[in-house]
Amino acid sequence: MATEASSFAAIQDEFNAYIGDIVYATMTTVDQKGRPRARVLIPIWELVADHPIGWLATYKTPVKTAHLAANPHTTFSYWSPRQNAVSVDTVAEWVDDLDTKRHVWDLYRKTSPPGAGYDLGRFWREGPTDPQLQVLALRPWRIQVIRGTDLRSKIWRADRSPG
Repeated sequence: MATEASSFAAIQDEFNAYIGDIVYATMTTVDQKGRPRARVLIPIWELVADHPIGWLATYKTPVKTAHLAANPHTTFSYWSPRQNAVSVDTVAEWVDDLDTKRHVWDLYRKTSPPGAGYDLGRFWREGPTDPQLQVLALRPWRIQVIRGTDLRSKIWRADRSPG
């Protein structure tokens, strides 16, 4: 049974711990016919005005671009063999400005949450100005954390948060 969290702060520690441990998320989008497509990626998360926001450094592939143009809703699923899990339902939006790319580059370098980042320079050699580097802003509207030892579940929803 799930418990509703009144604020993101009520699940933040577990969210950060599980994502920091698991690191890789399965991102699911849907095509224009409603068929899902999954890929494994590493988003980075931060807290802005008491709400989580995610960032994904990625390539702007034709499939991902078409899916998000038709339906910007995405789900990121994290799972560990200990049965700890996090599901993050978001609305994704391409962000092209250089200041945001620099910010995201720094977040990945700082590993936010701890353990989840990596050196983006392995893929984009020109740094934040690399024309192949694209960034998705991930705005969660629902996050669920599940503790594997007892399958206790907590759900945060953006529309139920105070403020």
